[in-house]
Amino acid sequence: MSRLPASEALARFKVLDLTRVRAGPTCVRQLADWGADVIKIELPEGAQGGDMGGPRHGPDFQNLHRNKRSITLDLKQPEGAEIFRRMVRTADVVVENYRPDVKFRLGIDYERLKPLNRRLVYASISGFGQDGPYRERPGFDQVAQGMGGLMWITGLPGHGPVRAGVPIADLGAGIFCAFGILVALLEREVSGEGQWVRSSLLQAQIALTDFQSARWLIAKEVPGQAGNDHPTSIPTGVFATSDGHINIAASGQHIFQRFCAAIGAEQLVSDPQFGTDKLRSKNRVALNAAIAEKIRVRSSREWIDILNAAGVPCGPIYKMNEVFEDPQVRHLGMAADVHHPQLGDIQVVNQPVELSRTPSHIRYATPERGEHTDEVLRALGYDDQAIAGLRARKIV
Repeated sequence: MSRLPASEALARFKVLDLTRVRAGPTCVRQLADWGADVIKIELPEGAQGGDMGGPRHGPDFQNLHRNKRSITLDLKQPEGAEIFRRMVRTADVVVENYRPDVKFRLGIDYERLKPLNRRLVYASISGFGQDGPYRERPGFDQVAQGMGGLMWITGLPGHGPVRAGVPIADLGAGIFCAFGILVALLEREVSGEGQWVRSSLLQAQIALTDFQSARWLIAKEVPGQAGNDHPTSIPTGVFATSDGHINIAASGQHIFQRFCAAIGAEQLVSDPQFGTDKLRSKNRVALNAAIAEKIRVRSSREWIDILNAAGVPCGPIYKMNEVFEDPQVRHLGMAADVHHPQLGDIQVVNQPVELSRTPSHIRYATPERGEHTDEVLRALGYDDQAIAGLRARKIV
């Protein structure tokens, strides 16, 4: 069956997907959504190991593995490993997120695959890196959040460390790895050679703390918890309205002046406690208390209209169901429709990047395990009898 690529942007590339759980699938999802021919390699039914990615027909799995094909293949068996090596010969990219030692035990590490295809870009995501003292530790998002400093700066002061509400280390490692793969593919156009791309949850989490890390590295300042206040730009935070809460970001002298005029608190501009950004940050508790008195008398909707009209950044604080009801979110198409043969018409989270000529489409729902095994094996030269034999021996 001929398939339309999800986009023409990466349609010339073939990707072998050995990933599971979240960080690796997040990486490969970027390539699949931009049109790469992604072949997800899964263990045959009943084989030990599994995908460890939650229920196949659950929201998480369906969101992570759309736009792919799926085959089953037992890499622990010599015949399975040989089939994989045949696939590598015509592939552009291999992505794996095993513990660092697993690929070597299976004989599918970069150095052993490189002689089969010198143009191969091989990508690995791990918990803590491919070498070093923590190399063999199992990676887990929340552990990386803690080690990367995020939990120490998240949450209300005095309430102890708090994890982020999404697996940001997993997601970051996947996105950074996808970026590295694209860089390696671009460089290959010059050198003709592939290379080994590596990322980890710990590296990604540290990179994502960004200016908070820089505050320590450059200024030797250890950031602490600031709760809903921005750590350096005040007033920025969460304020209670008559019917809920909103975010307001009114830092900077000009915006602060417009904000104070909009809420009827012009006296705050001339108050010597709040005369500069530095003073407003120093006296944030008093300033936030004065603002809170004004904000609590009107509804969230009223304040959002008033502040937007005054050019003051602000916005609602949504539950997830409210996110996808917002007219701007609807306009941006962040909920993408796709048809699943068993689940029917469902929606998944759309790509957040738009290209004018070669846009991304969610063309295909997550495949069933091994749905495309015969199709892929025939393309490698196996006939029906050979495929039946592989099935009988539980290679596929």
